[in-house]
Amino acid sequence: MSAHAELHGLRVLVTRPAGQAERLCKLIDAAGGEAFCLPAIDILDPVDSYHLERVMASLANYDLAVFISVNAVTRGLDVISAHGEWPANVRIATVGVRSAEALTPYGLSAELVPGQRFSSEGLLVLDELQDLRGQRVVIFRGNGGRAYLHDTLVERGAEVDYVEVYRRACPVVDPQEILPYWQPGVLDIITITSNETLQNLFDMAGIEGQLLLQEIPLLVVSERQAQLAKQLGFTQEPVYAEHASDEAIVKALKDYNLALRRSEKNH
Repeated sequence: MSAHAELHGLRVLVTRPAGQAERLCKLIDAAGGEAFCLPAIDILDPVDSYHLERVMASLANYDLAVFISVNAVTRGLDVISAHGEWPANVRIATVGVRSAEALTPYGLSAELVPGQRFSSEGLLVLDELQDLRGQRVVIFRGNGGRAYLHDTLVERGAEVDYVEVYRRACPVVDPQEILPYWQPGVLDIITITSNETLQNLFDMAGIEGQLLLQEIPLLVVSERQAQLAKQLGFTQEPVYAEHASDEAIVKALKDYNLALRRSEKNH
């Protein structure tokens, strides 16, 4: 099968936030698939910028900065870089490859990135983060989220501050307007890259749409998302991507499509 046809016939719903789905959609289309975009999470400005302004004034006093997501990188560094250079003494960690790559346009790089599990758990197994006595850490993130990273770093001796540089919200849609997506035969698979995205999509679908949505296979990037899918009543075994990068998602889609074709041949 030629590289440009490896996703031939596969109809994929991409749920990344608006402005962040274009590249993945193009990769899917270039491989012969058909990508549909339906943002299942809105990225908004924080309620106030007080904490970011306070941290900017004392950024050089930290030893380590952790960026939780691509949005944390772009939203935080857009403001910070407009006010001066990143302090050379402050090391940078990210929880995933996409976040690390997002540092490049700012002339920065991450010293600490998980080797395999792109999550807080994956970051916390790194040797450099085992003993943090006397260290000051700042975590750039969105509103809410798990406290696991913060609490574990504190347990290991660090003084940890949060800075919320964006807010996540569920897009407001009319469930009837998106109901056609969930009809049998319209979609083959839906990409999901966070628990919040999955929960939002389920809520957006409304009661009528949820019954149809539950029958559509999901591509997920973590076991946590697979568990939530099960709790929400999804009936198909999820497809796993190695991590949330566009390339990893496309690779998993290609493997899935190949398996589908083989199964069809055998039947």
